[in-house]
Order: sequence, then structure tokens, then C-alpha cells
Amino acid sequence: MFDFTRIYYVVFALLTIVGGIMGYTKKRSVASLIAGIISGALLFLAAWLLHYNVNGALVLGLVVSVSLAGRFIPNYLEKKTPIPGGLMSLLSLGGIVVTLLSWYKK
Repeated sequence: MFDFTRIYYVVFALLTIVGGIMGYTKKRSVASLIAGIISGALLFLAAWLLHYNVNGALVLGLVVSVSLAGRFIPNYLEKKTPIPGGLMSLLSLGGIVVTLLSWYKK
């Protein structure tokens, strides 16, 4: 299960960074760029930490996933835009589910 979680975190991280870059290029949003890079870096760190500190990695992955869900789910419910709100909402919810399943299987 940890291999799947690691892969999920890496894909989630890449899409989060790309989303931050897209937010910057479309709307000149420096906040989107910084948040995307920091969130993506933390997800990469969580994926890497799964080799060394499973609890720390899962806590970090869960905190980032919940934070992004808290940001993007209300955005999606308000604007109904598939990108970034819909995609990031799904990825965040997926991150929460994958993390909790990994914790349970641990």
C-alpha cells in the first residue's frame, strides 16, 4: 500500500506544482505559484519520507491534502470550474483517502 501512496503523492505533487504555474501564467497570481510549489514540495517530501518515517510521512501527506481540500472544495462548489477547483478537490480527497487507508493498513 505504501508504494501506491508514494506514487499518489508524487503525481499529486506534480499536478499541484503545474497548477500553481498555470495560475501564475493565466492570472499572474504569485500566491498560486508559491502555494503550488510549497504544497508540491511538501507532497514530494511526504513521498520520500515514506521510506524512513511512515508516521511522519502520512501526517504530512494528510495535512497537505486536508489543507488543499479546504481551499479547493469551497472554490469548486462556488464556481463549478473543473480546473483548478474540480481537479484539486478530487486530488485532495484522494490524498485524504489514500493516506487514511495507508495508516489503517500500517
